[in-house]
Amino acid sequence: MLTESRSARPQAVDEHKRRSMSRQRSRDTGPEMAVRRRLHALGYRYRVDHRPLPDLRVRGDLVFTRTRVVVFVDGCFWHRCPQHGTSPRHNGAWWRAKLDINVARDRATERSLAKDGWRVVRIWEHETPDDAVARITAALGPPRSAPRAAAPHHP
Repeated sequence: MLTESRSARPQAVDEHKRRSMSRQRSRDTGPEMAVRRRLHALGYRYRVDHRPLPDLRVRGDLVFTRTRVVVFVDGCFWHRCPQHGTSPRHNGAWWRAKLDINVARDRATERSLAKDGWRVVRIWEHETPDDAVARITAALGPPRSAPRAAAPHHP
């Protein structure tokens, strides 16, 4: 399995940028929550931020254990989206190496999961929640539980 370079992190360009980067969420992001709400309303049940294989370092954003489907909601910057991925100007060599490791880890994770019979669905943060849910449900098949009916509206 790939390991991250242990080279020292470069200094942040400024305090604002440092604070901004340190606040990046690893779970419960806006795109992830939108997808989770829609899937739950359709009757799907899943584990959140779950390790599908005990010896795998990576945790899936949504893990459907019965159907062996793992969903990753990838950020365009961190996982090098072909449409929206950017390269920082400052400390460019360090960031290139860091992001290359992220992408290589993604591919290694997919191979490892596929070898153990899991299907991987990768969603980009810029995808609409409806498009993402359509791709996920195509991999899952119909839900085991019935979708929830809308709550009655009482004026």
